Amino acid sequence: MSGKIVTFGEIMLRLKSPERQRLFQSPILEATFGGGEANVAVSLSIFGENVSFVSAVPDNAIGEGCLRELMKYGVDTSYINKVKDSRLGVYYLETGANQRPSLVVYDRSGSAIANAKPSDFDFGTIMKDATWFHVTGITPAISQNAADAALLAMKEAKKAGAKVSIDLNYRKKLWKYGKSAVEVMRELTKYADVVIANEEDIQKCLGIECESDVTKGELDTKVYEKLAEEVKKEFPNVSVVAITLRESKSADRNGWSAALSGKTGFYLSRHYDITDIVDRVGGGDSFASGIIYALSHSFDEERAINFAVASSCLKHSIDGDFNLTRLNEVEALMKGDGSGRVQR
Repeated sequence: MSGKIVTFGEIMLRLKSPERQRLFQSPILEATFGGGEANVAVSLSIFGENVSFVSAVPDNAIGEGCLRELMKYGVDTSYINKVKDSRLGVYYLETGANQRPSLVVYDRSGSAIANAKPSDFDFGTIMKDATWFHVTGITPAISQNAADAALLAMKEAKKAGAKVSIDLNYRKKLWKYGKSAVEVMRELTKYADVVIANEEDIQKCLGIECESDVTKGELDTKVYEKLAEEVKKEFPNVSVVAITLRESKSADRNGWSAALSGKTGFYLSRHYDITDIVDRVGGGDSFASGIIYALSHSFDEERAINFAVASSCLKHSIDGDFNLTRLNEVEALMKGDGSGRVQR
């Protein structure tokens, strides 16, 4: 283990239509839990890390079920506030197929974490002995309170000497409380050591333009090298920028790779052609957890980006938000074992 890792954000109830059905095509919805920072916490815990997830959930049977699910995977939930007369955010998922994209519908206004004040969390105590803190751009998009709490958590993490990572994760449907994503996210990024993003996230959250056109199906990697360098130029505190490179051929088939601009150079990962995708939700979070694990274990930067991409590639084969991939499975894929043969 590399020390205590802390993540902060919202966990939601996920209601998904069965298989590839449209929402309410049948009367059944599959109920699980998920959310950016919670997904990262679960993945890191499965990798063997000591992980605490900080949040707020309702003090009722739904909140209890949420906590049990996190504890099942070894995540420390002792810093999650249980709030009476509150609600858990919900998101509805319709999985796409072929040329029909997946659809997400949010129902998370007024959730326990959206209404929580920064003072509801003792981040000074929470960050004691923490070696890494992670947050996403989804959390500050929820509400002004959540944005203020995320900023306070980052500041306290830096005071404690922890590395700080932020996955920019732009969500157009969430930024509705009067502040722009650029205004909020540029301030938060001042306290990050590691930035994780795709090219749209960097444009929409940091206001840094990119010349790429992903609709062409071809990725110009030189553009991403320049983009990463521009982020590091505007935010001198950032030492690593990891950019996911997804080529969406259809809802079922994606090209998947990533680039990393770090302390020792610019690196491109191995490219995976992912076909017959089971569930791509949480793919970015599994990539973030891979980056955090690799860098906190002092992997060289080229190996770190390949580890993160292999881990997130495997996530596309797993239903649900959580990446239930083990370390030995990631390592096997990195060595070239992607045959899918039965392991006996």
